[in-house]
Amino acid sequence: MRRSLAFLAAGFLVGALALPAAAADGDEGFTISDPRITESSGLAASRQHPGIYWTHNDSDDGAFIYAVDSRTGKTVATVTLTGVGRPRDVEAISIGPDNQIYVGDIGDNLGGSWPYVWIYRLPEPKQLRDQTIRATQYVVKYADGPRNAESLVVHPKTGRVYIVDKNENGGHLYEGPADLSASGTNIFKPIAAVPELEATDAALSPDGEQLVVRSYFGAIAYDWNGGRIKRLERLGVPFLGQGESVTYTDDGKTLMFGAEGTDSPVKPEDAPGDGASKSPSGKGSSADGSGSTGNGGGLDGNVKTGAIVVVAAAAVLFGLRRLFRRS
Repeated sequence: MRRSLAFLAAGFLVGALALPAAAADGDEGFTISDPRITESSGLAASRQHPGIYWTHNDSDDGAFIYAVDSRTGKTVATVTLTGVGRPRDVEAISIGPDNQIYVGDIGDNLGGSWPYVWIYRLPEPKQLRDQTIRATQYVVKYADGPRNAESLVVHPKTGRVYIVDKNENGGHLYEGPADLSASGTNIFKPIAAVPELEATDAALSPDGEQLVVRSYFGAIAYDWNGGRIKRLERLGVPFLGQGESVTYTDDGKTLMFGAEGTDSPVKPEDAPGDGASKSPSGKGSSADGSGSTGNGGGLDGNVKTGAIVVVAAAAVLFGLRRLFRRS
């Protein structure tokens, strides 16, 4: 993950003004306490182990994934992947049909210097203990050339894999083949624009009906629409530092947002269209991106002010990033 002084300065500013996360019933936040996990860059809720979240380190930590118990924040299993090369920049993790875990070694901080990237697939272990599992490695190329990406999702019903590339001016949703091939190259094709966000992660709802794409300072929810996504609404996200990950809880009612760093926090927000995300009239949140709803009512004056300041800070961030890039 590329960092800059501008990003860190803006991060401190936004952190001081961040709004509290709205806790969802039955889903509380936690802190990843494993000292080995210093760059948690992806998050996936287990479907066969309630309360367990899979994560991994960014960059070349090695072929490892970690099962973290949300009740304690402790790692209860470390899985070592065999049958794959040395990972270069692992950025995403997702769980598909039949409890198959997909790991996206898809980062490219040099903006497209590598002609191909990799996806690893392995069965989620039935027993949570330290173990070694053989994975299948897939070679991935993009139809329109190499690019950086940090977001990978697997459709929970079809098993098809999708990637969202990372670009500060917005990217695209890329669709992989119906069935990945372990013996050939898998070409991912752009099928829909994902504007406005520098995507750091994405998540599909358990029913496969909604997609959420997050960035450092915000998120957007889409109607899946067979992959031809349609924007629903802009979502607020808790500021946790370097915001890198998002996943739906297994019941689909809550989004869990994570970040990089030692003792990194994972915080809940109500999923779009559920619970507190609906307005008192039952018509749901505004889709114009003007703000996220709270527990029933509109935004009060203090929250509105905070939201305006956060947006301003984000604008300063991107201006500074462009300045540093030119310097």
